[in-house]
Amino acid sequence: MLYAGFMSAVLPPFPSPQEPLRQPELLQLGTEQDEPCLRADAARNRARLLEAAARLVAEHGAAGVTMEAVAAAAKVGKGTVFRRFGDRTGLLMALMDHSERKFQAAFLSGPPPLGPGAPPVERLRAFGRATLCRSAEQLDLQLAAEPSADRRFTAAPRNVVRAHLVLLLRQAVPDADCELLAHTLMGYLDPVLIHHLTRQCGMSVERLEAGWLDLVARVTGTRS
Repeated sequence: MLYAGFMSAVLPPFPSPQEPLRQPELLQLGTEQDEPCLRADAARNRARLLEAAARLVAEHGAAGVTMEAVAAAAKVGKGTVFRRFGDRTGLLMALMDHSERKFQAAFLSGPPPLGPGAPPVERLRAFGRATLCRSAEQLDLQLAAEPSADRRFTAAPRNVVRAHLVLLLRQAVPDADCELLAHTLMGYLDPVLIHHLTRQCGMSVERLEAGWLDLVARVTGTRS
């Protein structure tokens, strides 16, 4: 089996030292980066489409957001929606844009303990709690906007989060393989897993938060 062959192979040496990682920068996911030259009328059309999509989410949940439904709600042709957003995932990602930028600003430059100014372990704890709270409020939309398998680990927002976690881990546990640990922590905060644990297993968000604090303590060696 492939897995058995992999496990029997000689493991690569532990990476040391790791390459320095720059402080992640606030990522602009929407019009300012992707479409810097939108004409005024195009910007208004985009805003109208997003407003229609937001109404559909509020009324019917993320499942009610289809390209056809948005076109009907905004009173435009379906082709207009496809030209602006490409596909349904692109539309949902645009809806997530404002929330994503706001969250990034909070953990990159906001007040501590989520933002700079607190010890790295405290920031890791705060990041997980904030992510879990945000997912509890936006879970349907996050699941609907989940990238396809080939884009899941290269999507821009995920790269910003990974870089942020690697930076904090290198400050907290400099001798560890922080890139791999960052992926481990991100796995705990994955919207698909949160959906499974909260809606299919009946776990409370408070239990997930307690689990996050325990995981951070074990990873960073700060358990009392």
